[in-house]
Amino acid sequence: MLKGHQSWVFKNKPVILATSAVGGPFESKGALAEDFDILHDDMWLGQDSFEKAEKKLLEEACEIALEKAGIKKEDINVFLSGDLLNQIISSSFTARTLAVPYIGLFGACSSSMEGLSIGSLLIESGAADYVLAATSSHNGAAEKQFRYPTEYGAQKPPTAQWTVTGAGAALLAREGDGPRVTCATVGRVIDMGISDPFNMGAAMAPAAVDTIQAHFRDMEREPSYYDVIATGDLGSVGYEICGDLLAKHGMNIPEEIFTDCGIMIYKDDQPVLAGASGCGCSATVTYGHFMRKLREGQLKRILIVATGALMSPMSYQQKESIPCIAHAVSIEM
Repeated sequence: MLKGHQSWVFKNKPVILATSAVGGPFESKGALAEDFDILHDDMWLGQDSFEKAEKKLLEEACEIALEKAGIKKEDINVFLSGDLLNQIISSSFTARTLAVPYIGLFGACSSSMEGLSIGSLLIESGAADYVLAATSSHNGAAEKQFRYPTEYGAQKPPTAQWTVTGAGAALLAREGDGPRVTCATVGRVIDMGISDPFNMGAAMAPAAVDTIQAHFRDMEREPSYYDVIATGDLGSVGYEICGDLLAKHGMNIPEEIFTDCGIMIYKDDQPVLAGASGCGCSATVTYGHFMRKLREGQLKRILIVATGALMSPMSYQQKESIPCIAHAVSIEM
């Protein structure tokens, strides 16, 4: 059911039967290492390219979610996935492996909640009984495509972020036990003219603010409704800007419930500059850390606002500014 201008309310509350989080060696040293199902000690995952390694991450995340739920891949009605690589090849090649109906998405780093919201809508409408929503990113692959190959050793400014090597998946169903998706707010594209790919947090923060405002306006509720409100991967720079902009618009979200996945995932002594980014950032933190807390009863209601920069290497080379978006999903136990 449409509520307000941008939000969907799911009367049947699709259930998240199972989730998974897979990471790399850098994530194994991070603050949320215990919330991953698998942590690899090799960036290459035994493959001969970073791109193939990312595909393997995503395949593993999907396999684990299915195994946890006790569901065969043949039961999946739709696989929804997106990633950062050109033409979302990690997702499409994983869909080739799964051999199930597939819809590819591109929301950049917002793809985790884009997939979860669309998957919930498919379940709600009766178009699917089981939906697998997933996404991934790889530090080596993303850096090579959007910035410089890591082997180049280019120095980065303090505003830069570290792309997460990880993948997350969620299996949605009409019935079952687990956290439920109660509503979602679809974001608008917001572009404030920033063109620096090393300052993604600042570029994405206004989009996060726009979606957060839309969510609370459409749903007619206060921030205190949630135990946690987490943005996707703004990092320390974008998170501060987001908080300042929300305050200027008269929305003060208490610091004890407002956080960012890009700040949470790594430790302070890891050299990530402004924090984490990548499709795998909000996916692994949500499907690993937050899902564990929901299932253990430590949290009851969370709002995940995944943020994404809708740029490409070509648009950057042509000196285009960076259009950004954020999608919010409310998950309740």
